[in-house]
Amino acid sequence: MKNQNFSATNNQEFEEVAKTLIRRDFELNRIKEKQESDLVELDRIAKMLVRRDLEISRLQEQREAELREIEANASDLEETKAALMNILNDVEEERKKAEAERDKTLIIIKNFADGLLLIELGTIVLFNPQASEFFALAEGEAVGKKVNQFVGQPLGNILELTQKKDRQVFRQEFTINDNLILEVSIVCVGGANLCSGGQLVILHDITREKVIERLKTEFVSIAAHQLRTPLSAIKWTLSMLAGGEVGKITNDQKELLDKTYRSNERMIGLVNDLLNTARIEEGKFLAKLIKHDFIKIVNEIVIPFGKEVEKKGLLFEYQKPAEAAPSVEVDAEKISLAIQNILDNSLHYTKTGGIKVSLTFDKQPNEFLLTVADSGMGISQKEQLRIFSKFFRASSAVKMETEGSGLGLFIAKNIVEAHGGKIWFESEEGKGTTLYFTLPAGGLAGKRFK
Repeated sequence: MKNQNFSATNNQEFEEVAKTLIRRDFELNRIKEKQESDLVELDRIAKMLVRRDLEISRLQEQREAELREIEANASDLEETKAALMNILNDVEEERKKAEAERDKTLIIIKNFADGLLLIELGTIVLFNPQASEFFALAEGEAVGKKVNQFVGQPLGNILELTQKKDRQVFRQEFTINDNLILEVSIVCVGGANLCSGGQLVILHDITREKVIERLKTEFVSIAAHQLRTPLSAIKWTLSMLAGGEVGKITNDQKELLDKTYRSNERMIGLVNDLLNTARIEEGKFLAKLIKHDFIKIVNEIVIPFGKEVEKKGLLFEYQKPAEAAPSVEVDAEKISLAIQNILDNSLHYTKTGGIKVSLTFDKQPNEFLLTVADSGMGISQKEQLRIFSKFFRASSAVKMETEGSGLGLFIAKNIVEAHGGKIWFESEEGKGTTLYFTLPAGGLAGKRFK
């Protein structure tokens, strides 16, 4: 019985121990599972923390890069700001310079001795005080007005010239009243097309110059007229003495009289040149236009001239049209004078070689062309523009031939152009000169005579 009770007691204890062991194993398993779960959670958290650290590191690097970029941009902005400030300073400086230049220009325009007008699209945008004085207008009165508002007035006659589109620079003289003569120069300004940017009108008072020129011309005319009578008397007296009409003379006396006669002839020629020049400038070089055979006129001058050329030991050649040519309306005396002046000029400055004269008629332009070519000294390039100027003689010509008035070609040019012709030349210093002039046929001649 005792054994049974002991056995039962042992069994109970065993069961209790077993239960305790089982609970402990269960608890250990639960703890183990919890630990494993905690480890998994810790692993997850650790990985999350690693990822967060990596993200934080990436973001930090990104922020640092952005910061560096911002700092770089800030530096660039500072440089740009500095550059812009420099530009603004330069612009401001240039603006001040432009304003200073504008002020200086306005002062110059306001005090300019000549009248100045600026016209844009038919509207007057500038009219300086001197221009206002010329036309008796209040200062600023004309500015902003249209050109056509002055039609019929002296200013309107000048402004009409601004409508001419056929040339870049236009010059003309205008008499405003008896006491005011203006030289008007119109210059196209700006724009790709002719005058599209407007016109600058310059009004120069030439009244004093014209008065002086008129007085000078009148003096020359009076002096020349006064000289003609005694020179003609001297010529007649010398001719009588040289001809022995007042008694016999020796050969030496005759030679002296002949030399004096030639000098007197040169003086008469100079007086005639002065008179012709005065008449040209006064507009009194009147023409007697009659139909003439121009070839005959040229022959009557050129053939005797050829003999003079040959007397000087020079070669001479004359070519003229083989066929008949139409007659022309000319002042025979004046056109003969022009031809003679051209030929004489060629002979004076040709010492070797020869002279060739050619006359042709071209049916297409219906005009004659006279050509005079010589092998003389020629004209330097720098003096060629002045060759038709009054009283001008080339420096080489003065050295070679001390006598001469410098009026021959001036007179010839005016005569030719008055007949509607053109005159020009080609020259090379040391090789000679070729002078040309045309004369229109068909009744066109003489239209430019005053």
